[in-house]
Amino acid sequence: MAKTQQASPETTPIKADLARRVQEELGQNVYLCYQCVKCSSGCPVAEFFDWQPNQIMRALQLGQEDIALESQTPWLCASCQTCTTRCPQGLDITAIMEFLTREAKARGIKPPVSQVNTFNEAFLREVRLWGRAYELGLMAEMKLRTGDLFSDLDLGAKMIARNKLNFLPSPSRPPRRVKPVEGAASAVAYYPGCSLHSTAAEFNTSAEAVCKALGMTLIEPPGWVCCGSSAAHRADPEAALRLPLVNLALIEGGGFTEVTMPCAACFNRHKAALYEIRHDGERRAQAEKALGRPYHDTVEVTTLIEAILRHVGAEGVAAKVSKPLAGLKVVCYYGCLLTRPPQVTGAPHPENPTDMDDLLAALGAEVIDWSYKTTCCGAAHSLTRPDIVLKLSGSLIEHARAAGADAIAVACPLCHTNLDARQFQMKLDKPMPVLYFTQIMALALGLPEKAAALHKNLVDPRPLLRKKGLL
Repeated sequence: MAKTQQASPETTPIKADLARRVQEELGQNVYLCYQCVKCSSGCPVAEFFDWQPNQIMRALQLGQEDIALESQTPWLCASCQTCTTRCPQGLDITAIMEFLTREAKARGIKPPVSQVNTFNEAFLREVRLWGRAYELGLMAEMKLRTGDLFSDLDLGAKMIARNKLNFLPSPSRPPRRVKPVEGAASAVAYYPGCSLHSTAAEFNTSAEAVCKALGMTLIEPPGWVCCGSSAAHRADPEAALRLPLVNLALIEGGGFTEVTMPCAACFNRHKAALYEIRHDGERRAQAEKALGRPYHDTVEVTTLIEAILRHVGAEGVAAKVSKPLAGLKVVCYYGCLLTRPPQVTGAPHPENPTDMDDLLAALGAEVIDWSYKTTCCGAAHSLTRPDIVLKLSGSLIEHARAAGADAIAVACPLCHTNLDARQFQMKLDKPMPVLYFTQIMALALGLPEKAAALHKNLVDPRPLLRKKGLL
């Protein structure tokens, strides 16, 4: 009896070229991914993707380069580090997404989310020209290159009315020869970052006033430059390492052993640079060659919250309170980059931090616990996809209200812009004040109202504070 011949199933060859490129550049083995789907289930931007993060990882494993390189997903990634923090295999999925955008451009593939590519190019151009981000110039270039001339004019008008946009850039270049800074040995270097000298001026004003009242000596080193922010991490890894190390070398040469950074993005990018040079000798050598001098890694990078708790402590802050914030109910919003990923930031509890809670509780405020402390607000998509920001930030405000909060305390200029400045566009039933934690501290320490710079917030917090008897 003749045997029935069975047709052999068709096979699809697996191409490892792109996976190999990821391994070579990032040291990430995509074949470790076993499709647990934690990256997709926890991604705050997942609903806007065409392919989910775990599907992109599978495409890399199978060599489906068209999916991996032509998808919108890597371009819409908010770089919030949630996937990297939660991956059970320790894969840096955020870095992989950023790599895919660079690889796609290198192969001549047109970016499927062109405004993100435009933002990255414009941001880095401003940094090359001026040494620091020039926000008004960035906004103008975005509008001219995208052709979207009229959206957000209402927001721009409100920011100009609050004097939150500098009309002229503030050029900065690090000195060729770094000199010791008088008093550095007993002070903390203060790196405000680009935003605190423009759109987040109230953060800068209140931070300096609060630290002075607490007896902390802050010195802003001259000649610091932009850290490169998320744009450099996505588009130019060399700049993402070099720019923070320029600052750290400048601060180290000035004689400081600690630098505090109010801006969450600046903190994260400098910590990421330190993590990279500590774990990659070749990258460190390349960076030091670009610097023209060695970096001895003697400077500790802290958030402003960490610095206050370290040098003053919650009890020391409580002892300085002259106007306890009794009756003020606040939720603390840390955002993405103060704590994640923990191997970079050193945060002991990256998804449930409590430092800001402890600080505000010491002021007498009623700090309400909630589940959204580190949920992404939309981050840098404010200028590229404001629809994403309005959805994510609007949800955070509604959750804060549902928790019973009167106000939201933040520690990041990007978070404040998304939650405060765009709130009037969210069509909420009732606005909610969003304050920098230093503004709240200024009130409790009994500093003059101008020290809190409350007049710069787009959602005016003063009616609430008067109602609570705090002004």
